[in-house]
Amino acid sequence: MSLLERLNQDMKQAMKNKEKEKLTVIRMIKASIQNEAIKLGQELSEEQELTVLSREVKQRKDSLHEFEKAGREDLVDKIRTELQYVEEYMPEQLSEEELSQIVQETINEIGAASKAEMGKVMAAIMPKVKGKADGSLVNKLVQQHLS
Repeated sequence: MSLLERLNQDMKQAMKNKEKEKLTVIRMIKASIQNEAIKLGQELSEEQELTVLSREVKQRKDSLHEFEKAGREDLVDKIRTELQYVEEYMPEQLSEEELSQIVQETINEIGAASKAEMGKVMAAIMPKVKGKADGSLVNKLVQQHLS
């Protein structure tokens, strides 16, 4: 089942169950995917859909961080709930150990030895873990392995 089909099913279910917040989040995700498809002028592949979902998660995490800094607990709760709903559609996240192993394998493949080659390593790793790991965590692990 494609992501859009799943979103449509979940949207109908949220309407039946009168889950306003979930319905709003699903509609936002659908709109983002459809806008991206219009922008590209074609149906999105699974990878492109994943990119859109990752962007939605990142936006909410950034908002969450800003609202926490500003002490806006009312908005923090709202964004946390939205984040949970969006993450339901993301693939299973890699554990830190699995991610560390992928980082080490990639460093060995490339033959990187210093932090100067971090860009090469990141460019090789990110497509492997797209949607399955947070970029900042990958960055941190690459720095640890290269130091």
